[in-house]
Amino acid sequence: MKVAFAQPGLPKSGCLAVGVLEGSVLTPSARDLDAAVGGALGRAIAASRFTGKADQVLEILAPAGVGLDRIVAIGLGKADAIDARRFESFGAAALVAAEKGKGADLAIAVDVLADAKLSAATLAAHAALGAVLRGYRFDTYRTKLKPEDKPTLKTVTALVADTVAAKAAWEPLAAVAEGVTFARNLISEPSNVLHPEAFAKIAKTLEKDGVSVEVLGEKEMAKLGMGSLLGVGQGSERESQLVVMRWMGGDPEDAPVAVVGKGVCFDSGGISIKPAAGMEEMKTDMSGAAVTTALLRTLARRKACANVVGVIGLVENMPSGTAQRPGDVVTSMSGQTIEVINTDAEGRLVLADALWYAQETFKPKAVVDLATLTGAIVIALGTDNAGLFSNDDALSKMLTDAGADVGEALWRMPMGESYDEQIKSDIADMKNVGGREGGSITAAQFLKRFIQPGVAWAHLDIAGVSWTKKALATAPKGASGFGVRLLERMIATHYETAAAPAPKAKKPGKKGKK
Repeated sequence: MKVAFAQPGLPKSGCLAVGVLEGSVLTPSARDLDAAVGGALGRAIAASRFTGKADQVLEILAPAGVGLDRIVAIGLGKADAIDARRFESFGAAALVAAEKGKGADLAIAVDVLADAKLSAATLAAHAALGAVLRGYRFDTYRTKLKPEDKPTLKTVTALVADTVAAKAAWEPLAAVAEGVTFARNLISEPSNVLHPEAFAKIAKTLEKDGVSVEVLGEKEMAKLGMGSLLGVGQGSERESQLVVMRWMGGDPEDAPVAVVGKGVCFDSGGISIKPAAGMEEMKTDMSGAAVTTALLRTLARRKACANVVGVIGLVENMPSGTAQRPGDVVTSMSGQTIEVINTDAEGRLVLADALWYAQETFKPKAVVDLATLTGAIVIALGTDNAGLFSNDDALSKMLTDAGADVGEALWRMPMGESYDEQIKSDIADMKNVGGREGGSITAAQFLKRFIQPGVAWAHLDIAGVSWTKKALATAPKGASGFGVRLLERMIATHYETAAAPAPKAKKPGKKGKK
């Protein structure tokens, strides 16, 4: 879908979306449109329950006096409460309305609003972002779409006075939109296509954007002592991979931020096999790795002045004669031993070695991991918030604030030594599961054992938010890409510096056990 910016005016055809403030107050563009259609918009508002409250939508088909196929009035709420997210929803609602028709063009009128906190140019860029995110489709494997089901919309044009400023505001947002789309595509792929080796090859394509990418196979990981990660994948015919991505766009002397993603490309549960119902959704158990990869791509494409490394552990958790068994004991890269009680609690085993590798190799200033880790977090928080676990209040606030800014909400969960009692093992340093109580917390306590002293760390359990079963404001049903925007915003706000020299691709060194 093409995004453009143009001067305000009445389009000759297609769909035109205008804003209406709470109390049925027409914006300037809405007033001009109402005049052009002989007062039809005002009469429609008066005859309906539409009052301009946020997210209300009123449509008029084939209005007289203009060549437009459809006009759409969208509630903006109160002017002094308008922010970037409101205009993202505005753009998304316009997109949904336009897709009901057969036209190829959508125009979104963005006016200067006296009480708004942001400029019209900035709001126009965010309206475009909302439209692009909501317009996502994954049709790769559809071969028999009926003509009426095929998308016809080709161009979204934001009508705004200062097109130069709007284009400048859109440029970094375009990279973010591409990143979210990239993550959604990865998450949507079936597991027979996106297995660990295939995922690693896709990650290698980031090199053309200036990201340094190294792929470690099973032999290399065995030399490093990654028995925890390797144990998960030993039942699969697909070779496990560890992918290391580096974007070094900041000061060469600055330690990087490390982002670590769980990449279980399919999770059958292993010998502790899952029930058949819903198992197909386990293709999404690599969402953390998808978001990590998309984040590095986004930062590279907008030339972020920050040093960020991404480490993803890619495995398949399958039952077979070579699969890991309940009761097995594995030795992690850190040297700590783990009794595997449940092979379906495999994500934490993958992260244990990936987290340790990231710290040993890069000495990061902060570590954030993302994983569809537990069903327990879905029971606790539902699908509106991801779980946040951390050993650092400042890092937690950075993440929470960034999530609030972009609409990817986090809720901080408790941690404490008392929860460690549940994962004590009789024969090893720890076991990989506790009891039913506090399952997402004991999983985080397990990960914390692989965080080195003094390292600021946060764990995001995104099990409830990585895939949505209903359309959201800026996401259709399916993969959400949750985490790309949150982490991009956090890094931009807290870890970017002034412009630095373009990064030179270098392969990271390898270190063994500590």
